Amino acid sequence: MNAYSIVQHLHSGFRYIVLILFIYAIVSAFVGWLGTRPYTNGNRLVNLFAMISAHTQLLIGIVLYFLSPLVAFNSTTMKDPTTRYFTVEHWVMMIIAIAVITVGHSKSKKLVLPEAKHRIIALFYSLALLIIIGALAAGKISIFK
Repeated sequence: MNAYSIVQHLHSGFRYIVLILFIYAIVSAFVGWLGTRPYTNGNRLVNLFAMISAHTQLLIGIVLYFLSPLVAFNSTTMKDPTTRYFTVEHWVMMIIAIAVITVGHSKSKKLVLPEAKHRIIALFYSLALLIIIGALAAGKISIFK
């Protein structure tokens, strides 16, 4: 087992932790927003851990990117759907999603009203999750063409 394989398994497995944290953060944010519940320290920690897990996944992905045999910049990169997806599309969409997550988390910290904090987290984290799912779905479609 080489370094690429180890990091690939880590990146592949860690996505479930990210997904669980994000779904929990989004559901609790919607419940807090629509149910006008207080914004507790537990909410803050779940949102923070979801953001940290996404950033950790990004760092693992960056290491994987540079270890990957699929990443190659030559004349055929943009012609092959699999190579193009892993060389360009996947990481660009993930960075956009993580930027949305970070902005949402930052905006929620500046707000005072609990409903507003829950609303910002619910909207921004949901948007980021849609971007992530869309990017992964686009990869599955382009890879199987």
